[in-house]
Amino acid sequence: MALTDFPNQDFEQPEPHDDPAQPGSVRDRLVPPFQGNPLWGWLGPILVALFGAFLRFDRLGSPKAIVFDETYYAKDSLSLINFGVERVAVKDADKMLLAGNSGIWKQCGPNELDQCASYVVHPPLGKWMIGVGEWLFGANPFGWRFAAALVGAVSILVLARLARRMTRSTLLGCMAGLLLALDGLHFVLSRTALLDVFLMFWVLCGFACLVVDRDRSRERLADWYETSPLNASGPWLGMRGWRIAAGACLGAACAIKWSGIFFLIAFAIMSLVWDAGARRAVGLRRPFSGMFRHDVPTSLVAVAVVPALTYMASWTGWFATAYGYGRNWAQATSSGWVYFVFNSLRSWWDYQWMVLSFHTGLDSTHPYQSWPWQWPLLLRPVAFFYESPTGGCKADKCSQAVLGVGTPIIWYGAVVALIALIAWYVATRDWRAGAVLLAYGVGWLPWVYYAIADHRTMFLFYTAPMLPFMILALTLAAGLLIGPANGANPRRRIIGAALSGAFVLVALVNFWWLYPVIAAEIIPYDDWHRRMLLDRWI
Repeated sequence: MALTDFPNQDFEQPEPHDDPAQPGSVRDRLVPPFQGNPLWGWLGPILVALFGAFLRFDRLGSPKAIVFDETYYAKDSLSLINFGVERVAVKDADKMLLAGNSGIWKQCGPNELDQCASYVVHPPLGKWMIGVGEWLFGANPFGWRFAAALVGAVSILVLARLARRMTRSTLLGCMAGLLLALDGLHFVLSRTALLDVFLMFWVLCGFACLVVDRDRSRERLADWYETSPLNASGPWLGMRGWRIAAGACLGAACAIKWSGIFFLIAFAIMSLVWDAGARRAVGLRRPFSGMFRHDVPTSLVAVAVVPALTYMASWTGWFATAYGYGRNWAQATSSGWVYFVFNSLRSWWDYQWMVLSFHTGLDSTHPYQSWPWQWPLLLRPVAFFYESPTGGCKADKCSQAVLGVGTPIIWYGAVVALIALIAWYVATRDWRAGAVLLAYGVGWLPWVYYAIADHRTMFLFYTAPMLPFMILALTLAAGLLIGPANGANPRRRIIGAALSGAFVLVALVNFWWLYPVIAAEIIPYDDWHRRMLLDRWI
């Protein structure tokens, strides 16, 4: 089944109590059935994810060096595993880590805690995740990159299953997963101990949970429609576990980086609009009244209380130990547990304000900084790593590089697909086009504002949370090209399938061409230079 096999469900007005056994019934319109073998609905995405996992885990410890901002996160993560908070490392900590020595922390006495507390400007969850790999495999490049590679591979599976649910097509779902596996920036971030791949993962999981919740709540609404008397606003649909799971995921995104809050707010509003649309789709006279009465109260628990608790839980180590920056442990513990709670919360709140001031005032220059309007065209990627080794290639001069850049055919194709989605949404109000455009905009537009208003320092890899939605835009566009399984011109379907398949093939070739300069292979300098598409890539 292709993308256009089922119309926009949100704004249909069926007659009361359609026969659920008949085609075009309320149930079919609310929750269109999946096509194909359910087993392949899992096997296909799993196989694609395993392919992506192989690419990411192969030679994961190369380069055997601290790459770009790993100098912060590898050490902070190891500190969290050992002490529960980030502590200050000694001067030669990078060299000591690469030599296998993990005893890199300053030694402080009871009256010197402030000298050992490290001031960090991102919440701790992403570093806890990195630290798990270091705990399992040691403080070495493979160890501190393990969690990123695992999360990157799992995100391919999540996206493939999400795309399948949105299109009802296993083939299109596998296409989405494969394109994410072949994107250069996703590949690099999945092999580097930075926070952005974890932010992308939790944003994607939160969105996917809401799409599942959309289906489940509509199934409940269809059950009520078929068995109960109609009223003006409809029923309460329960606590909705998938929406609560979405809140936990989006709270985790905020506990990776604060930019997750934009997705939390936007997705919460989007989910409520879906609820109102579902109530309208069954012919209820007051769909928005029903949404506010029945859906908003439980939604507040899922998208406000649960994310807040998740965010707070990520700071457990800071609350439980004495070495956290700004912790004021002695003052907090000197007057009983009541003062401990209030003083600790006050200290924590002051720390959050310090971090906010840092982020809003960050305007220092960096050789690899770029502006948001440059990101979609890959005008200024980040060189995560570059060396000129003396051997290892059949040339006088060799290069070993990790360039944080997307696969150009995927990124440039996504620009075209997103423009097509705008036109499609204006014409049809299809929820899938609107959701993808919203998610992409939430990932991009705040940075445009900060670039104009504050001239904040920013980098191409800030686009990480947008990557799945770029791929979804391409997948939806492929579905439009192919057309519906029933009723479409066979010639159109053949041409659309051929064009979509050709695009995936070109993406595979493009990724293969880039692979040596994003995977730290040692190659001749001339081969490296030929892969620099633009002068600003150098």
